[in-house]
Amino acid sequence: MIKIKLICMGALSEPYFKDAAAEYKKRLGGYCDFEEIRLKDAHMGRAASGGTPTAGDIAAALDKEADEILSKIPKRAVVVALCIEGKMLSSEALADWIDHRTASGASEFCFIIGSSHGLSDRVKAAADLKFSMSPLTFPHQLAAVMLTEALYRAMDIIRGGKYHK
Repeated sequence: MIKIKLICMGALSEPYFKDAAAEYKKRLGGYCDFEEIRLKDAHMGRAASGGTPTAGDIAAALDKEADEILSKIPKRAVVVALCIEGKMLSSEALADWIDHRTASGASEFCFIIGSSHGLSDRVKAAADLKFSMSPLTFPHQLAAVMLTEALYRAMDIIRGGKYHK
């Protein structure tokens, strides 16, 4: 059974997002060993006291977040960073991408969702795939639910299930 780890910056605080994520995590359990790790957003300098963060504040926070994220990635995992400049894939293409990697011997995948300021270039450089779900911007809590559903759908496609029509 493959392992999928989802690393997300920030808490999943809204009950409706928690419920939706829990449902897809439960469904994924039939296809893979799924784990979600939630990390705290880094302190944002002036923004913490009500001010606007500077470019330096943001860069420092992304760098600190990168240290935490990179420390949580399993050594042999196939790494996928969600970022706006990433490649967009259909559900079938995502399933095919995962299936080809497992056929080539991959057994562990790590998907990463950054903070509201994105991901550090170090995290993006560590990724085997830069992935974008849409050119639209979504709250990170919703993006986590959407990605969990997309992973469930991809796994169902791989297994020949009936969820994807």
